[in-house]
Amino acid sequence: MKLRIWREALAQIHAHGEQAYPEEGAGFLLGMDGEEKTVTNVLALPNVREDGARHNRYLIAPEDYLQAELEAERLGLSLIGVFHSHPDHPNQPSEFDREWAQPHFSYVITSVEKGKARGSRSWLLKEDRSQFEEEKIEIL
Repeated sequence: MKLRIWREALAQIHAHGEQAYPEEGAGFLLGMDGEEKTVTNVLALPNVREDGARHNRYLIAPEDYLQAELEAERLGLSLIGVFHSHPDHPNQPSEFDREWAQPHFSYVITSVEKGKARGSRSWLLKEDRSQFEEEKIEIL
């Protein structure tokens, strides 16, 4: 299991997490899906979770999900995952993340400590939805 990601796309993910700090930032991963998933573009989105919960939860609006699908189609790409940040927490999925995740999507989580992105890891939800398995990131 490996997720290939262009360096520029990862830099955009880190920048979005830093800009959203101390709240969670989120968006979609766009790219090529197949034997090896490759992220070529990211679509940063507003966190529409209610004010008091954005520090440890994110929510992507249904209309933003639709826009991401349309943008991927326009670019000839696929929607292959979600990225989000964990302000002042490890880049590991929470139980909340597991409950809302979809199998087959890659979930890139970036730890943002004191406003600075400190690293990203990618996760895949098992088919039975019981847990995540880490997906190695290869930076292109």
